[in-house]
Amino acid sequence: MIGLIFGETKFPIKILKKVKKRYLRYLIIDLTGKKKFKKENNSYAVSIGQVGKILKILKENKCKKVLFAGKVKKPIFSRLKLDFKGIYYIPRIIRNSKLGDAAILKEIIKILKQEKIKTISSLTFNSELTLKKGTYSKTKPNGKDKIDIKKAIITLSKLEKYNYSQGVVVRNNKVVAIEGKGGTEKLLMKSRNKKFRNNGVLVKFPKKKQDLRIDLPTIGLKTLIHCKSAGLKGVVLKSKQNVFLERKKCIIFANKNKMFITAK
Repeated sequence: MIGLIFGETKFPIKILKKVKKRYLRYLIIDLTGKKKFKKENNSYAVSIGQVGKILKILKENKCKKVLFAGKVKKPIFSRLKLDFKGIYYIPRIIRNSKLGDAAILKEIIKILKQEKIKTISSLTFNSELTLKKGTYSKTKPNGKDKIDIKKAIITLSKLEKYNYSQGVVVRNNKVVAIEGKGGTEKLLMKSRNKKFRNNGVLVKFPKKKQDLRIDLPTIGLKTLIHCKSAGLKGVVLKSKQNVFLERKKCIIFANKNKMFITAK
């Protein structure tokens, strides 16, 4: 039995399809706001503060492995319903939540480890969702694009190790915006400039000291649409350290709009 701890985004749905296809025994810990998985068998809707309940569900079902996928937003801690273990662990979770949403999951992983429950990679069943090195669109980065890409990668590498940013937008060798707590969508909205079309790049790389089992930089068709709206020419991901959703739709969209999708 494997425990699937699911948050928002389409990534958990992809994982669930693969798990079902392989006829694996599983249960779902549903951390989504609207309880997306309530109709699934063996699905348990819980809050991030019900640590005791999560541990009880996993142990009663003899789950020795768990997989995290999807985004878990930082809750309003004062409104959380806490169980006994939640009260015990919540100060640790609150303290780490200041480092970003992913830090909440990292703290829960540490708690699970203490309880002898192992966390496996979110890509365990879906290796096809990550990109290897190369360009996947007809349009390739030119010399000017490569300068922007290099600038973006250097910028991300210089961020503090506890910074929550995975993304940066560079245009004309200038940093336009760095991802904040609002995520990639807000980053791209801040990067809009009516003067430019097909100029600039979004680079999304894992954060420093990031646990690569969870919270990998993720893009899908929505990301490409926002990039086009921002006037950007392309997206660059870290090879084998990304989640690339809706691959076929993304590539068609990129080709139609003369954009590039590259993994380095």
